Amino acid sequence: MKLTVIGYWGGYPAKDEASSMYIVEKDDFMLVLDVGSGGLAKFQKYNNVTDIDAVLLSHYHADHIADVGVLQHAYLVQSYLTGVKKTLPIYGHKEDEEQFDQLNHDYTEARQYEPNHTLKIGPFFIRFLKTNHSVPCYGMRITDGASTIVYTADSAYQEEWIKFSQHADFLLADCNFYANQDGTKAGHMTSKEVGIIAEQAAVKELILTHLPHYGDHKQLVEEARKEFTGKVTLASEGLTWGEQ
Repeated sequence: MKLTVIGYWGGYPAKDEASSMYIVEKDDFMLVLDVGSGGLAKFQKYNNVTDIDAVLLSHYHADHIADVGVLQHAYLVQSYLTGVKKTLPIYGHKEDEEQFDQLNHDYTEARQYEPNHTLKIGPFFIRFLKTNHSVPCYGMRITDGASTIVYTADSAYQEEWIKFSQHADFLLADCNFYANQDGTKAGHMTSKEVGIIAEQAAVKELILTHLPHYGDHKQLVEEARKEFTGKVTLASEGLTWGEQ
């Protein structure tokens, strides 16, 4: 299983970059996690738009779904150019029915995931954890039987992350605040909190993502390392982990 970071900014993309978007691949199957603002432009540096086999959305905030409409239009244009119609499944929760229904399009199909059940998409098995956020949002534990990725999506600290992340190969964690701040009301975690989760869950690696637009991001790494003895990395465009 291979993960590639496309976008990693919280709230909105920094100049010439993108907000949350990630690629998970195995055996030539490509699953995209979230489709944030600017993500599709960056994605095309690495893959063709029509290479995507499925999309999985954590929630419906713009920094995680802004490019869904752009992706739908891309499939329309590619269908016209190639003469081949491909319908792309987009998985989301149905706790916001209006947003869920917008995933349906001539070239995309909305598919509901049930948070209390394991979802199989291609070679991946996915479990969900409802996060502590301002709207319904779900983190994910993704496994291919050999490796495990945990993606927190957007979440304030909650102890449930420790059990949910146990022994994951790596934790892709929301780190929108520095250690001396409180992200509870905003629904995001601090560098200290994600370090604590990673250590107590005994994950192998920690990747900090959904990063803030201020301060020195190297400080986030230093603060997380005070709590976690494993490897800590800042998310960046094109960062990869694992192999297909």
